[in-house]
Amino acid sequence: MNLVHRMLQPASSLPDERQVVLAVERRQFLKRRWRGTAADGTELGFDLESRLTDGCVVFQQDGKDYIVRQLHETVYEVPFESPAQAALVAWKVGNLHLPAQIMDDAIRVLHDEAMCHLLEREGWSFSEPSVLFQPLKAMAHA
Repeated sequence: MNLVHRMLQPASSLPDERQVVLAVERRQFLKRRWRGTAADGTELGFDLESRLTDGCVVFQQDGKDYIVRQLHETVYEVPFESPAQAALVAWKVGNLHLPAQIMDDAIRVLHDEAMCHLLEREGWSFSEPSVLFQPLKAMAHA
C-alpha cells in the first residue's frame, strides 16, 4: 500500500489515458485517515495534513497520475422564483441543518427524509439530479 500525506497537484496535466482514478464519495474528502483502491487496483492509504479536492493528484507512479474524483450524488434542487422565495427557502432549509450548496438560481440540499417532508409541506417545485455536490464548508457535517 502506498501512503499519501498531501495532494501533489490540484489537477493532472497528463492525458486521460495516463490518469488513474480513485472514485470516492463526498464524505471521504472530510476524513483525514482512510484507504482506497484506484481503478487499476493500486491500494492507497491516506494520513492527510489537509483536505483533498476533486480531481487532485495524490500519487504518481510509472508515468501515471493517480487522481481522486468525487462521485456524483442525488440531491434535492429547488429553483429560486424570486429573491423573497429564495430567502424563505434558504431560511427553512437552514433550520434543518442539512448540507446545502447555494447557486445563483437554486439551492441544492442533501437527499434526506427531513428535506423531503419540507418539500411536500411547502409545495415547492424541485428536481432530484445526480450531481457533484459541493455544500458550503461552514455547515456542520458538510
